Amino acid sequence: MSTTSSAQSLGDVKRKAKKDSSVRSVREKKRYRCEECSKQFSRLDSLKTHMRTHTGEKPYRCEECSRQFSRFHHLKRHMRTHTGEKPYMCEECSRQFSKLGNLKIHMRTHTGEKPYKCEECSKQFSLLHRLKTHIQTHTGEKPYKCGECSRQFIEPSALKRHMRTHTGEKPYKCDECSKQFSELCTLKKHMRTHTGEKPYKCEECSKQFSLFHHLKTHMQTHTGEKPYKCGECSRQFIELSGLKRHMRTHTQM
Repeated sequence: MSTTSSAQSLGDVKRKAKKDSSVRSVREKKRYRCEECSKQFSRLDSLKTHMRTHTGEKPYRCEECSRQFSRFHHLKRHMRTHTGEKPYMCEECSRQFSKLGNLKIHMRTHTGEKPYKCEECSKQFSLLHRLKTHIQTHTGEKPYKCGECSRQFIEPSALKRHMRTHTGEKPYKCDECSKQFSELCTLKKHMRTHTGEKPYKCEECSKQFSLFHHLKTHMQTHTGEKPYKCGECSRQFIELSGLKRHMRTHTQM
C-alpha cells in the first residue's frame, strides 16, 4: 500500500515529463516503418510494441485475474486495482489516484477548467462524457430504452434508476430509522430529517430550509408570485397543494 510521502504530485510528473521531452528532442530519425499503417518509429522495439495493435497480441498477463495486456505499463497500471496503490497525489487536497489521467481530471475541480465546449450553446464541461450527454438535449437522442414501458433516457444511469419503479428495488437504507429509498439523492435528503441540516438559505430573511423546492416556494412569499391558478374562479396560489385543496370547494358545491 502506498503512503502519501511516496505519491507523486502533478507538479512532479510535469517536471519529469519536461526532462524526458528534452531527451527525446535529440532522438535519431524515425527509420522503422509499420507495413500495416505506415506509422514510423525511431526505435525497433517501439515498432514491435505498436505491431500488437494490429496482431492483437497481449503477452503481459495479470497473475491475479488472468487479464492480458499488450504493453507492460498497462499491466503495471492494472495491478494497482489489486494492490490498492495510488501513486499520484493532488497537491491541493492530498487525494490520491492510481492513474495519472484521473489526477489530471480531478485537478479540474480545483482549477475550474472546463475544456469541453458545446458548439450549440457554448456551455462548457470538465468531462467529455458530460458534454456527450449534454449534446443529446439538443439532438433529442435517448438511446436507453426501458423494456417494460418503452420510456427512453439519455443516460444509462437514468434508465437504471427508472427500472426500480418496476422492480420496487430500494437499495439505499437509512442507518437511523431503516427506511429505504430507490435513489441515493432521496436518502441524502431524508437524512436531513435526522441531522436537522438546512443547507438552503433565503437571502431576504435568512430563513433556512432542508429542501431546495421549499426555499423556492418560500421565495414566492417575498416576490408575491402565485403560479398556480384555478380554472374555475381564477384564484391563484403559491403552492400546487393549495390549489388542489381549493379545487375541492368547487367539486363539493
